[in-house]
Amino acid sequence: MEDQGIVHLYLQRSQQAILETKNKYGAYCRVIARNILSDSSDIEECENDTYLAAWNAIPPNMPRKFSVFLGRITRNIALDKHGYNTAKKRNREFEVILTELEECLATPGTVETEYEAGEIANLINQFLYALDEHARNLFIRRYWYSDSIEDLSMRFNMSSSKVKSILFRTRNKLKVHLGKEGVTL
Repeated sequence: MEDQGIVHLYLQRSQQAILETKNKYGAYCRVIARNILSDSSDIEECENDTYLAAWNAIPPNMPRKFSVFLGRITRNIALDKHGYNTAKKRNREFEVILTELEECLATPGTVETEYEAGEIANLINQFLYALDEHARNLFIRRYWYSDSIEDLSMRFNMSSSKVKSILFRTRNKLKVHLGKEGVTL
């Protein structure tokens, strides 16, 4: 079936449009998704989401070149999925980093704690400026840039246990510093 005929089926809200799209462009959409994603279930999900997005977009949109229209939808969906997948992996490491700091900081949840967060940020900055450069750099690389312990040990040419020890002592100093300034958990 020609592209104009498929688009006409979408305009008529015929479910046949999805079948015709899959028959003509299914492999094309899978290749685009496969170039971005590696998991076969993610690729299949991306392809199906493409058909749904096309269904929702036509009308009101009228694609000038249907294959390009589908390709763009597929690519955007695959990139979003890739971002989600990699963010999830990053967040696992990030959760570890946050867990390390949770003894020092309360989590904001109210307007008052949001205001206090700004004040705490100033206290943390004061604390960091008082640290020696080496400890400050380790702390910032770990808790701002989310570097792994392994990356830090390579970057600063020291063992992982030494990095962990310095970070542990620095967190404890931060906790004491915040306590002296009246910050309680």
